Amino acid sequence: MKKALKYIGKGLLIVFTVLAWVVIVLAMTIRIICFGPSTEARNLFVTTMLETGQLKWVVGLFMSDEQVMEIVNANSMVVMEEDSDASLITVAEGEEAVEYPELVVEKVAGDNFSGTMMIVRDPSRVFVGTIYPWGEYGKELHEIVESYGAVAGINGGLYASYMNTGGRPIGPVVSQGEIQNMAELETVGLVLIGLSEDHILHIIDIAGKGRAEVEAIIADNRIRDAICFQEEASDANNHFVKLIINGERREMNGLGSGANPRTAIGQTADGRILLFVTDGRGANGHLGATASDLISVMEQYGAVNAANLDGGSSSSMYYDGEYLRTSVTFYYNNSSWKLPTTILVRP
Repeated sequence: MKKALKYIGKGLLIVFTVLAWVVIVLAMTIRIICFGPSTEARNLFVTTMLETGQLKWVVGLFMSDEQVMEIVNANSMVVMEEDSDASLITVAEGEEAVEYPELVVEKVAGDNFSGTMMIVRDPSRVFVGTIYPWGEYGKELHEIVESYGAVAGINGGLYASYMNTGGRPIGPVVSQGEIQNMAELETVGLVLIGLSEDHILHIIDIAGKGRAEVEAIIADNRIRDAICFQEEASDANNHFVKLIINGERREMNGLGSGANPRTAIGQTADGRILLFVTDGRGANGHLGATASDLISVMEQYGAVNAANLDGGSSSSMYYDGEYLRTSVTFYYNNSSWKLPTTILVRP
């Protein structure tokens, strides 16, 4: 018995020693990135970490708030005051519409990401699917897709993501004409991303607006389905929404954003909906896509308006019974994080 305990003790000592060395090497590596000769590597590390849901605090271990804010301000996106203009979109019908397949899925390769683009010809097929009424826990993407009898889906808007509970969205949610959520309107930088009854993608700044004002915006624009994401550049978050507005790409300072898994939505002049999801955070050896990457891809596919959605570990795409893109963590490599809202495609 004593001999067995002795061996166990030695084994635990070896394990703790290895773990200690891993922590030390990791800390030294991060310090070199933060204070080494490459300012680009430092800026990419800081902006990338600030976009994560759970690891923002790591940056604060090595840099002061003032140093972080200096990097954030130097690598931010220029504010886009303009909202999307519905008159620039004319949904193709008849012979014009049948020029394109009903649904196309294409791989998109970038310098440091791999993405999947889904093109939906008929925008009336695209809507917001939810787990409403809200609870503590959300559902995985495939569960929500299947519960609606949809053929495809991607993750949706901003939500409380603590410990992968995923049951409560942040900001307005509209699903098939029903306003299902108006909680936390005070959240900084909310932007409404929705489809109107005439199937036009709207991207509308609602930051600082009260419930009555938001409800009026939804009614005036005849929004049938909508979610929210967040514009915020600070030492707490580095989120962005607007990518292309009325055919104009967003300008940026420095890197503009970090590199992460991404989810985005766009619409072409003839009404086709673009749903785009990328990998990142080490998946397939990739860091992920930057804001500039998303803008370039959406421009390539002809987006007149395009918005960034919730990304990171939430980024996922499900189609025809399988995940085409999924969470970056090993445990969820064939599923997704729990979500309250999604963007779905009807059969």
